[in-house]
Amino acid sequence: MNPEELKNIKADKVVDARGMACPGPLLEAKKSITAVAVGGVMEVLSSDEGTNNDIPLWAKKMQYEFLGVVEDAGFWRLFVKRSK
Repeated sequence: MNPEELKNIKADKVVDARGMACPGPLLEAKKSITAVAVGGVMEVLSSDEGTNNDIPLWAKKMQYEFLGVVEDAGFWRLFVKRSK
């Protein structure tokens, strides 16, 4: 998805992990994905740049669809679609 499409996604669950250091954002995402229905989208807000590597790798391992990342003012917005 392109950045404009990502910015317009209405996530089913938003995980605000800003201010957390690695592995905090990833652990929050793992815990929170269970609240998202199959086919739903979770948005992770993170100020830790390492999350940009961790979330896509985790999503691939779990067979979820990583939709992309958008950089915002001082943090990143990462989108994961639960596919199972």
